[in-house]
Formats: sequence, structure tokens, C-alpha cells
Amino acid sequence: MRSGIGGGIAVTVAAAVATLPTARAEDAGARGAAAFATIEEITVFGAARDERALLDTPNAVSVVGEQEILRRQPSTYEELIGDLPGVTIDGGPRGVSQEPNIRGFQDEQVVIRTDGARQNFNVAHRGRFFLDPQILKQVEVLRGGNSTLFGSGALGGVIFLDTKDATDLLEPGESWGGEVRLGFDSQGDEIQASGALAARAGQFDALAFLSGRPRFSDLTDGDGDPILDSDIDSLTGLFKLGWEPGDGHRIEASYQHYRDSGDTPPNTNVQGSETTTVDRNLRYHSARLGWDWAPADSDLIDLSVLGYYNRTEVDEDRLFDGRFDATTYETLGFEATNVSRFDLGLPVALSYGVEIYRDEQTATRDGLPRPQAPDASQSFVAGFVQADIALADRLTLTPGIRYDHYSLDPDGAFDDRSEGQASPKLALSWRPVDAAQLWVSGSQSFRAASLTELYPTGEHFAVQGFSLGPGTYFTGINEFQPNPDLDPERASQIEIGGRYEFRDAVFLGDRLSLEATGYYADVDDYISQTVLFIDFDTGVFNPASGLFEVGGSTSSSNVDAKLFGFEAAITYDSARWFGGVGLTIPRGRGDDGEKLGSIPQDRLVVTAGYRPAPDWELGARGTFASGINADDVPPGALTTPGFAVFDLFVNWVPSSGPLEGAVFAAGIDNVTDRDYRIHPNGLDSPGIAFKVSGGFRF
Repeated sequence: MRSGIGGGIAVTVAAAVATLPTARAEDAGARGAAAFATIEEITVFGAARDERALLDTPNAVSVVGEQEILRRQPSTYEELIGDLPGVTIDGGPRGVSQEPNIRGFQDEQVVIRTDGARQNFNVAHRGRFFLDPQILKQVEVLRGGNSTLFGSGALGGVIFLDTKDATDLLEPGESWGGEVRLGFDSQGDEIQASGALAARAGQFDALAFLSGRPRFSDLTDGDGDPILDSDIDSLTGLFKLGWEPGDGHRIEASYQHYRDSGDTPPNTNVQGSETTTVDRNLRYHSARLGWDWAPADSDLIDLSVLGYYNRTEVDEDRLFDGRFDATTYETLGFEATNVSRFDLGLPVALSYGVEIYRDEQTATRDGLPRPQAPDASQSFVAGFVQADIALADRLTLTPGIRYDHYSLDPDGAFDDRSEGQASPKLALSWRPVDAAQLWVSGSQSFRAASLTELYPTGEHFAVQGFSLGPGTYFTGINEFQPNPDLDPERASQIEIGGRYEFRDAVFLGDRLSLEATGYYADVDDYISQTVLFIDFDTGVFNPASGLFEVGGSTSSSNVDAKLFGFEAAITYDSARWFGGVGLTIPRGRGDDGEKLGSIPQDRLVVTAGYRPAPDWELGARGTFASGINADDVPPGALTTPGFAVFDLFVNWVPSSGPLEGAVFAAGIDNVTDRDYRIHPNGLDSPGIAFKVSGGFRF
């Protein structure tokens, strides 16, 4: 069973604090006292491919706005969103290795979209986040099955990363402006420096952003031990150009570049060693062109069109012997979505569109094809439709369906393959009063097997061999076993949730929010990777040695599984006081009764803060996680002790005087220097960290 946090006491509570209700209050927020005093409605933008109030969204959603990013001063996405309800960031403390986990659905079972464009790169242990958090204005995390609108991979949910625009840096009437920020994190002796410039002239606006994060030492855990080869530098650049010719049109082009470099193991979720360390250089390029059209005099047109191209290049030069691995992953995508509102006896908002994208992967080792990441491509063509039908004044029915046709084109000995998948969804939302919402939804989502799950061959890893007895020898070589017949994962999910908001609950103008969600996912053909250290099925007789030689194997197979759990949150915000408590209980098992190693720890996160003056904010955060014992995971899988970690933070936004327009933040993460690990990561998390940053808008 899952062990308790202290004294071995069993606990079943978990989760993460929901975002504070000021999520969209920050356009003016980082400029003055209003940042800490204004309480506005939460608006979600990606969850239903339109803009709507959170209380009109029949999904489990968390929103992190610019003010919360300021509070956390995150160096990694684990620090930014890793304690949201139902969310864990896997991959360990190195930011370059981090991948999402929502309710036990991992990595490619969660879709990541940056400014609307899919981020599909996935090569084992190389991470999926290629954007400095400083440029984000909002992160939206949609939990639960959502393939109806977002296609393959949205079994666990969708993470939307929205970057700042010129209008986020410019006051009305301003033609130019910008911001500069400088920060320091004692973990890794990391310096964060960023600058942004924005300009507006007539129908045009532009934004340029550049951020660097050099690290000068390795991270250390709570015992003071170094996390070897974690001093990795990163650089992010972003340029946007917008044109608004009138009549509701906006055309925007953008280019993003990200780079990280440093010595690290190829598996960035393990400790470094002399024989495995590589000199890694990753370069990510993304270009997008979007067109939005929402004429004021038409209810039938609210159109969004997007084309994008992503290219990720990873070079790894092994220091021990000079082995050189190069990997390139490209995604070319297009989508068009329109929302039409009309009355057919009942008010209807109809969202419909198409999405097309193609992924292509190439990999070499010392200039020759690398079988561990074989050359292959996959293409998707999809159409979708979803309707919000107002059955009554406070009752909305939302049916939807999507159909994806995809094809796989591997090079070499494997056959081409194509399939189709339908993803229906039905939701019902009831607003018994203006401040409350109850909703229930049922959906079917899917994920096509990835290229590296289907086709890998060759050596996975090697250790020193040894005798297994008379005439039998273990070679120490673990090899990938391809499975080109892997079926797509399919999940049938049910969610029941409710939200309630109390205005003027304690003080005039405050807000108290309650939220709870229960979920159940029945997953057919869950793709499970099995690593057998010694696999006798690989044994062959070697006439040269006269021995029966046995190796190890790594393979992927389909199993059936069930994931279920409960999430709840209470948040409070006022001009003086703010805080929140979140609860999540995640569970999962295979249909054969076997436990799943991907299910996160139970976790409780409590945040409390006080604003002694409109310009000041003081707060503390406690994270309490239960342990993962041998009974909670498959045989031989990693277990994890429980922990309690505490953070402190203070923010100052001068509203007058010579420092007006500045933003100062300071914090201490892991105040007690606790040595702890987040399940199912293989490395301990960082110990105590002192953070300080300052910024100025002009």
C-alpha cells in the first residue's frame, strides 16, 4: 500500500494546488499594485478551441497566469506546473529531460501545444519542453481524454503554452516598450537574463524576446550530493510580427529558437558516469503563420487558421569513446477551426475544423543509420465537429466527434501501415445558479504507437557480463525488440465534476472557489515497455565459446488497464489574503491486476499568503507526498519514499517612486533541504534553492 508521509502512517490524500484565481489579471498585473489586488474571472482559451469562462467549461482545467509564474521563478516546468491537480512532471531534475504525466498517462499520452502548434518531438529521455517559462503569459492544462478536439495523444490531456504578444507589454496608446529581467538560482548557480522589446505602428505590431540560462555548477540534492552532469545551459529566442488590417482580421507570423548544451547522460533521468556522458547539443526551431478572423457583424465566422513547422536536432558526442549520435525530428502541420453560433430553435455554438500533420524522424550513429531510433514517418489527417447546445437557460449539451486517418511509413524491413480512429465525446453542463457548475462527460480517446515504440532494434544498454552457471553466460547486452504490430491505445473515460464560486465570502471583493472531479479511464491496448535484465528467450549457442549465451531485452506490448481517481481544490483570493489546498488521489492497474509504474504519488499542496500592502506579497507553500511501496508498482519497479517540502516567497511591485514599473521576487525552495524524489523519477530532486529576480518594464 502507499506509505504515509511521517511515521509510516498511511494516507490517501493527494494533489496539487489549483492556480490562483488571478490567472488572467496580469496584463496590467506586473506593472503595479493592481497585480496583487485585482481579482478577475478565469478564462480558458484552448480547452474547447474557443474563449469561454471556466464555469462554462465541462472539463477539468487548471490555469497558471503571469502572476503565478512570477511567484515561482521557475527554472523548469516541474517547478512551474508540477504540482497542479493531477499533474506530475517526469524525467528528473534536469530540465532537458522533463516530460508530462497527467493522472498516470505519460509523455506522448499527453499533447503539448505551443501557441496552438503541436510539439510532437519524443526521443526517449530527451525531454519535450523547449521554451523558457519567462516568455509565457499563460499555461492551460486540460486534464482527461480530449482526442475529440486534439487528436492522437490526448488520452491524459493537453498542455497549452501561450507566449506573450506585443499587447502584453504595451499600455493602450503606447507605440513601443519592453521589459528586462535578471535572476539568480543557487541550484546550479544559474543566472537567468531576459529581455523583450515590443512595438506598435498602425495595423502592425512586433515582439522580440531573448533569454539565456547559463549554469555554472551541477545541481545538488538534499543530502548535498551532486546530480552529476546537470550544469546545462539554455537559450531561447522568439520573434512575432502581427498585422490587423481590420474587419476582425489578424495575421501573425512567429519564429522560435531554443538551444541547450552541456555534458549529460543520454538518459537524462539517471546519474552521470565516466563511460556514458555525452556532449549534448539540442537545437529546436519552430515557425508558424496564423490567421484569425472574427468579424463583429457575423455570428457564423470565428475562424482560426494555423500552419507550422518544427525541427528538433539532437547531437550527442560520447566523451568516453567518441561515439556520435545525431537525431532529427520534424513536424509539419496545418489546422483550421471555425465557430458558428446560430439558433435552430435552441441556441447552438458549433466548432468544426480539420487538422493535418506529418512527423518524420531520422537518426544516425557515427554516420550510419541508428536502429534504436529508426528512420520513419507518420502522417495524420483529421476532421472534427463539436456543438454546444443550450437545452435550457442553464443546461448545455455538448456532443462531438473526430475522425483521424493516419499512416506509418518506416524505412527498411517493416511494412507500411494505415488505420483510422474515431473519437466521440458527450458532455452535459448544468449551471443551477450563476456561481455554480455541475458537469459530466464521456469520451473515447486514442494514441497511435510512436515510431520509437514500433520499430527500435539494436543495443539499449550494456553492463559487464557474468556466468549464469555451467555452460551458460550472460552477455550483459540489452537489446530492443521491435513490435511493428502494436495497436493504438484507446481509452474510454468518464468524468464527473463540479465548481462553485463564493463572492464576498469573507471580505468585500474576495472570492472562494471550490472544485472537484472524479474520473475513470478504461484503457484498451495500453502500451507498456518491459525491460528484462536477463531474458532467456534471447539465448543462443555460441560455437566459438561453447557457451549458451543469454542477453537482456527491451520491448513494448499492449495490455489493458484502468486508471481512476479523484481531484479537488479550494482556492481563496482577496486584496489581503490568498491561498489554496488541493487534493488528488490517482490510481491505476492492469486488467490482470498488475499495478502500473506510471501512477504518481498521492500529493497534498497547501499555499497561504498575505499582502501587507498593495505592493507586497508574502507566501509559503507546502508539498506533502505519500510513499510508493512494492505493493503499488509492478515487480522490480522503483519504489519511492514519502516526503514533505516547504517553499517561501516574497514579491514586491512598487506602484510609485523611482522604482515604479519594476518587479522584484525572492524565494527559498525546499527550505528544510529535504532529500526527496518524485515518483517515478530515477533521480532525487534538488535540495535547498535560493532564488532572486528583478525586472523592469518600460
